[in-house]
Amino acid sequence: MVMRNGNSYDETTDSAGWSAFLAGALIGAGVALLFAPQRGSELRGLLRNYADRAKDDLMDKGQEAWDTAVERGKEYYDKGEETIREAGRSGKEFARQGEEAMKDAGRSAKEFAKEGKNAVEEAANEATGSRR
Repeated sequence: MVMRNGNSYDETTDSAGWSAFLAGALIGAGVALLFAPQRGSELRGLLRNYADRAKDDLMDKGQEAWDTAVERGKEYYDKGEETIREAGRSGKEFARQGEEAMKDAGRSAKEFAKEGKNAVEEAANEATGSRR
């Protein structure tokens, strides 16, 4: 769905509608020209002019479709690029948090070891003091 001028519509359906309209116009014009009372040279000229206009219209529609496809491709590329950047930022933040957690754990382990050492020394001092 696409929003243009406050109205939403499906570009696929819109494109199919234009194609059907153009095909119908070509067929109708061809039949009308074949049954119209004109000389052969006039009829060929009219058919040639109509075919040229139809070709130009088709080229314009093809260019519009190409431009739309390129624009969408750029949008998808930009979205993908931003998603990758965001994932990189999230990964870096996760790594930083992990690093901080490891530092905190290291500090806690050092403090625990120091407290354990102090407790052992106190126990050893008490044991030697009670022997005397």
